[in-house]
Amino acid sequence: MELFQAKDHYILQQGERALWCSRRDGGLQLRPATDLLLAWNPICLGLVEGVIGKIQLHSDLPWWLILIRQKALVGKLPGDHEVCKVTKIAVLSLSEMEPQDLELELCKKHHFGINKPEKIIPSPDDSKFLLKTFTHIKSNVSAPNKKKVKESKEKEKLERRLLEELLKMFMDSESFYYSLTYDLTNSVQRQSAGEDPRPLWQKVDDRFFWNKYMIQDLTEIGTRDVDFWIIPIIQGFVQIEELVVNYNESSDDEKSSPETPPQESTCVDDIYPRFLVALISRRSRHRAGMRYKRRGVDKNGNVANYVETEQLIHVHNHTLSFIQTRGSVPVFWSQVGYRYNPRPRLDRSEKDTVPYFCAHFEEQLKIYKKQVIINLVDQAGREKIIGDAYLKQVLLFNNSHLTYVSFDFHEHCRGMKFENVQTLTDAIHDIILDMKWCWVDQAGVICKQEGIFRVNCMDCLDRTNVVQAAIARVVMEQQLKKLGVMPPEQPLPVKCNRIYQIMWANNGDSISRQYAGTAALKGDFTRTGERKLAGVMKDGVNSANRYYLNRFKDAYRQAVIDLMQGIPVTEDLYSIFTKEKEHEALHKENQRSHQELISQLLQSYMKLLLPDNEKFHGGWALIDCDPSLIDATHRDVDVLLLLSNSAYYVAYYDDEVDKVNQYQRLSLEDLEKIEIGPEPTLFGKPKFSCMRLHYRYKEASGYFHTLRAVMRNPEEDGKDTLQCIAEMLQITKQAMGLDVPIIEKKLER
Repeated sequence: MELFQAKDHYILQQGERALWCSRRDGGLQLRPATDLLLAWNPICLGLVEGVIGKIQLHSDLPWWLILIRQKALVGKLPGDHEVCKVTKIAVLSLSEMEPQDLELELCKKHHFGINKPEKIIPSPDDSKFLLKTFTHIKSNVSAPNKKKVKESKEKEKLERRLLEELLKMFMDSESFYYSLTYDLTNSVQRQSAGEDPRPLWQKVDDRFFWNKYMIQDLTEIGTRDVDFWIIPIIQGFVQIEELVVNYNESSDDEKSSPETPPQESTCVDDIYPRFLVALISRRSRHRAGMRYKRRGVDKNGNVANYVETEQLIHVHNHTLSFIQTRGSVPVFWSQVGYRYNPRPRLDRSEKDTVPYFCAHFEEQLKIYKKQVIINLVDQAGREKIIGDAYLKQVLLFNNSHLTYVSFDFHEHCRGMKFENVQTLTDAIHDIILDMKWCWVDQAGVICKQEGIFRVNCMDCLDRTNVVQAAIARVVMEQQLKKLGVMPPEQPLPVKCNRIYQIMWANNGDSISRQYAGTAALKGDFTRTGERKLAGVMKDGVNSANRYYLNRFKDAYRQAVIDLMQGIPVTEDLYSIFTKEKEHEALHKENQRSHQELISQLLQSYMKLLLPDNEKFHGGWALIDCDPSLIDATHRDVDVLLLLSNSAYYVAYYDDEVDKVNQYQRLSLEDLEKIEIGPEPTLFGKPKFSCMRLHYRYKEASGYFHTLRAVMRNPEEDGKDTLQCIAEMLQITKQAMGLDVPIIEKKLER
């Protein structure tokens, strides 16, 4: 469709239809295409794919119109329904402000031989009037009004920051999808409930209609003409693949291995059964938001990070669907502060939580009839408080349609043995088969899914995705055997399995980016079926990234999400905006020279100390704060901690002579435990957190190093940095098939 700019409107036009968007008050109006002749000097800006809606980023500033600038075809669902992903958007201020370079595809009808659209040039009279008005305003800015001008500039700066976050949300994450002919918000089972003559946007599941509030001006018009302009958008994930059941074909990895000579490709795939598999994840717009901003349940019974995932199989005229959900533990809980992995806490009593827990599961049972809860949170340690609260609420709810299964993921899969998830799928195998799945053909519904699995961990991301993929795989193999596509006693062919794993890993990454800001941890296992050291190290980076993102970016992203859903923003964004700028300036000034020095030191001593057969995994500049050796407030960097795939090195650096004067190499096998806690002091309140690495020496225990982080911000105690380092040590040792506990306690002197 074409986008025109006129003096008072932006006009979208396709065929005989036109949508006029006022640049005065932001109003939307349907008009016949011929009315374009009445517009003042309309200029075609280019082509767009459709309308997402409107958003107002500040109550005192104009509305913005959000358009789909570019799409990508994801694939086709049964019935030849195209599914598209929003890859780029255009935003237009519904004001007199000139649009920026929108980079739209140019319309051949109006821009034949032209690379860029012309700008609207005001008439001479308009120019004089604007100049006169501006001069008049400028001459009347008194001292009291300067304050208003400053406030106005602050609002505009904040608006620009939120607009930047809006653009990133749509264009960086690529997590918004739509179809003009298929209802992506509803599962096959809900769609097969009966014929519904209403237009697509009126049939959608309200939970997943992400642009419902933004398109409200159009939905309230109430005429059939408006149907053309309303495109329901979901946030989530969609991938569609066609798989061939060929047991004679090697995986791509095997084909490319040196031991396997290259073979000429043939067309034998035509003789093997093939099927279409689609993965559709729909993220709820209720209690939507970022991980540390949205946890648990709200007063309406909605939970954070609620996602319905549908796995769809299509063979010939048969379509089979299986759905699962994930969602935060439905009690009032949070993780407060900007620490790395803050400690979870309960925000309301057991009694106060009951009505909201009930509201959540009453709605779930109304929609899905039965629920099998699979709770993956740790049954010990810091997560225990949330898991215990969950179980108590389930017992108080006491509903026969609710089944509770607890599986301590980290305990069963200790040492990165994620294949042990099969212990869970074996234990619930009968429940999986009893639940069935939805099966439809041309004649109608053959059978329905009776209930769903509701899987959760703390974030409903990494562990949840691994387990959901495992359950869905069991179901898919049963479905394909029922349809005669797979032999009864055979697993999925290697190549089919590889593509299937990649689909679920992509799903996990997408949902993780939407909730936590980074790709999923443990993604390499979902992707390949193996937990590899490269994946472990990548997880360490993603964990640290999640911590950094949580500090400032989440506040803006949360504000944008709330504004998209019509929810007032309660957080003081001006304060965060100021702190962010101060933090960036301070960080750049103080850290540049320091980081350069540390980087040079680590690179030099990595080459010097590590033998050729060891791989460097990380290095940190720390301070030795063993009270028997040194005062913990000593500010100079005097220890370099280097980590390889099999050992860690504690190198003592003498800044006066600018070199390491002694070091110890300690095998990770001898690392017994890691303690993190307040520094050991005789008098006064501890100022810093320290990390104590306990190790064996010549088979004897009782040895340790006590270290703390180098602090550049006086408000921090270094605990976050130490937790990151401790986790890197832990996961590197886990890669060796061993483990080391991380314990939080006050360290003894």
